[in-house]
Amino acid sequence: MVEAKYWKTLDDGRIACELCPQACRIPEGGAGICQGRVNEGGTLYAANYGRCVSVAMDPIEKKPLYHYCPGMPVLSVACNGCNLRCDFCQNWQISQGPARTSELPPDDLVRLAVENDSFGIAYTYTEPMVWFEYLLDAGARAHAAGLKNILVTNGIINEEPLRELLPVVDAMNVDLKSMRDEFYQRNCHVRGGLEAVKRTIATAGAPGEAPGDVMSDGVRRVHLEVTNLLITGENDSEEDVRELVAFIAGVDPAIPLHLSRYFPTYKMTNPPTSESSLRRAYEIAREKLHYVYVGNIGREFAADTVCPDCGHTLIKRSGYATKVTGVKDGSCANCGRTTDVDWPDR
Repeated sequence: MVEAKYWKTLDDGRIACELCPQACRIPEGGAGICQGRVNEGGTLYAANYGRCVSVAMDPIEKKPLYHYCPGMPVLSVACNGCNLRCDFCQNWQISQGPARTSELPPDDLVRLAVENDSFGIAYTYTEPMVWFEYLLDAGARAHAAGLKNILVTNGIINEEPLRELLPVVDAMNVDLKSMRDEFYQRNCHVRGGLEAVKRTIATAGAPGEAPGDVMSDGVRRVHLEVTNLLITGENDSEEDVRELVAFIAGVDPAIPLHLSRYFPTYKMTNPPTSESSLRRAYEIAREKLHYVYVGNIGREFAADTVCPDCGHTLIKRSGYATKVTGVKDGSCANCGRTTDVDWPDR
């Protein structure tokens, strides 16, 4: 095991983990809520370091990332665990309890990506932030090998570790579950979660700089997209959607928003999101955001990328199949506007 970062010893002998807002107080022999950080002999260890629960080659659109290296497959990996306990977790079998893992050291991970002709590595399926020490090491090795690092994350991490992590991150999809902290408390079982997610989005996706640039405050900006799972009766009201859209637009209206349909799963039995709710949310989001997509609906709706200025179709999608149709030299082939897409460099 590797010693963890961001912790301190309390007067009663417990360890205070300072990686995320859960602020776990871990007794000797115990583990944090994420399952990956354990107190052994008064030291906090990253027991999940190099332990992998899932490996697959996925289309980048599955993350979902629609504006980052479209149409390219990416090696996707996951750890066991999460720092949330969402009642509607879609990957609860590998995030909400112990699951079988295999050892995958950082060098082996990078080698696997290269052997599979992947342009990068996506840390996904569960919550990559709880793999913090592994992300730092694997991310640095991936960059040294010319690979990109992508996080699919709930965004719940404290500010100092986030700033340390961003230099090895190239793209993120952040799951913004609601603009109400009571939603996070009631359905995800975390206090202070909303503010952490908002900070992650605002820090990583601040406008005015190109992805990869270091801004005046020393933070490296990354390519950012946001997902919101619309859950019937929980976060799908017009007020909820408008507040969420206003926040994203306030950071940067060019951030792509993925509205996703909910289906009953794990502990939540609310009925599936209605198509009318999804369409209304889409209409509201398009009032302020340049790019809005609707997913998990079972048929094609709001899947293509169109130019915000002239409406010309830039990228067509059918499921995960992607075809660039209306782009010339990185701009709209019809009116010349920038596409707000990070194209692959190979």
